[in-house]
Amino acid sequence: MKRIQLFLLPLFFVRCSFGQNITGIWNGALQTPLMSLRLVIHITKTEDGYRSTMDSPDQNAFDMPVTSTTFDNRHLKLIIKNLGIEYLGTLNEKQEIEGIFKQGGQSFPLKLARVNIEKKEMIRSQEPTVPFPYYSEDIMFGNKRALIKLAGTLTLPQKNGIFPAVVLISGSGAQNRDEEVFGHKPFLVLSDFLTRNGIAVFRFDDRGTAASTGNFASATSFDFSTDVEAAVNYLLDRKEIDKTRIGLIGHSEGGMIASMVASVSDNIAFIVLLAASGVPGGELLLQQQKAIGKALGMSNEELHSAETVNEGAYNIVVNSVNTERLKVKLSAYFRKMINESKVHLPRGMTEKEYLIKTTEQYSNPWIQYFIRYNPAEDLEKVKCPVLTINGGKDLQVPPKENLLAIKAALEKGGNKDVTIKELSGLNHLFQECTTGLPNEYMTIEQTLSPIALNEVLNWLNNHLK
Repeated sequence: MKRIQLFLLPLFFVRCSFGQNITGIWNGALQTPLMSLRLVIHITKTEDGYRSTMDSPDQNAFDMPVTSTTFDNRHLKLIIKNLGIEYLGTLNEKQEIEGIFKQGGQSFPLKLARVNIEKKEMIRSQEPTVPFPYYSEDIMFGNKRALIKLAGTLTLPQKNGIFPAVVLISGSGAQNRDEEVFGHKPFLVLSDFLTRNGIAVFRFDDRGTAASTGNFASATSFDFSTDVEAAVNYLLDRKEIDKTRIGLIGHSEGGMIASMVASVSDNIAFIVLLAASGVPGGELLLQQQKAIGKALGMSNEELHSAETVNEGAYNIVVNSVNTERLKVKLSAYFRKMINESKVHLPRGMTEKEYLIKTTEQYSNPWIQYFIRYNPAEDLEKVKCPVLTINGGKDLQVPPKENLLAIKAALEKGGNKDVTIKELSGLNHLFQECTTGLPNEYMTIEQTLSPIALNEVLNWLNNHLK
């Protein structure tokens, strides 16, 4: 799941007090065995010292404020408590700051200088290039229920013939038909792989995204499920598609949506759930926050405090039926958390600004629906064959809790054809990784592990005989 803003990637800020001119722009690149991440530090003079902000251009993050920095006798100390980050550096005679960056028990060198660092283009070796050895057609189709037009691409192993087919369903956030995210195009890679192996694939832009019409911002997961139903209806009218062998493959929120559609449609022959949730939305968010926070080095006390605050907010959402009243309750709740020092205002943001931003975030239609939704209720109604896989290092949808929940719900409903697997060493995007943290996604060359691709293909081949 990508929509939830639960993982700010490492922030590095500078605040200093040194006789020489320390103000201006500093550039650095954090080097780890997994990635090189560019940082741009902006330092300005204030009445009581210095103030700084940071850009992380490789992650499209800009103007992030410093939480705590000191500079004394050429020594720079930077601490970002909530992310478990510490940076200690020394300004040398070359006007460079050389230091060590620490997070989560790991230490890496980090040098800051005035010289701009150019971006290194990432290699995406799995992305296919034209000409493709199969037929590809860009199309428009309608969701009559929502009165919108959706744009997609249908790929067929050959232009003529009759083939089994899958509809790809993207994860949270506004995604195009390739599910393009963090510099990767997972659905382009998956579509290419399956089509080369004899399966037709239909993927489309989310409503209100790229070439599709409609309003993405006001839509819920249920609304997106009607778009998937429209895609299935389109395939039913194509002479090249075997109408008895149409399935759904959903990633993250897309897996949840696949279950919604399969629970009410007789046209779905099978579903594949990739990193799908099996627990209520509010519970999943708590799991996600804990897993990512722990991986970032947050203490047990900090994790418990954050969980208590977030759980209180989610409970308010679950027990509210009117959006305007919900906003009032949320505003009062977060004001209380601020007064009790359980929530600290971001630097540069007033209490009023924070309350407006937070209440809007928790009261938008998508998050309200997501927090309240329990996927088990639809999973119990799914009767078609199901494959569900998670990466063993998935921190956004922790595998053990969610795989067990999905298995329990399917078995409760009497489904006899269920395959559940945890794939060791893979993250939420099914990349081979080290930590599973979201800040690795864009730095890994691989888009989809062959382990995951072959797991899906082998299961499909067994069920499409």
